[in-house]
Amino acid sequence: MAVVVATTDNFETEVLSSDVPVLVDFWASWCGPCKMLSPVVDEIVEEHSEFKVCKLNVDDQQDIALKYKVMSIPTLIVFKNGAEVKRSVGVIPKEEILALI
Repeated sequence: MAVVVATTDNFETEVLSSDVPVLVDFWASWCGPCKMLSPVVDEIVEEHSEFKVCKLNVDDQQDIALKYKVMSIPTLIVFKNGAEVKRSVGVIPKEEILALI
């Protein structure tokens, strides 16, 4: 399964209405820690198909970032059945990301 770019237009369909758990990576292009975390998230996508991974650029999708009170990036939020179930802020190892899901 490929990474889905989450936007205002598709967030409801791709994240909130998903029938599988969704990991959303809130990031920005200017964020150094986000650049460190991104390859790890990409690696997870390649290895796991039992859940969906979306990346959401907080500069382009500020309304969604505000709605979910994302104040620091990178932030990872896991959604199940349309609701936030877990959250992590900052760079964490791959094993910890998988433990969130």
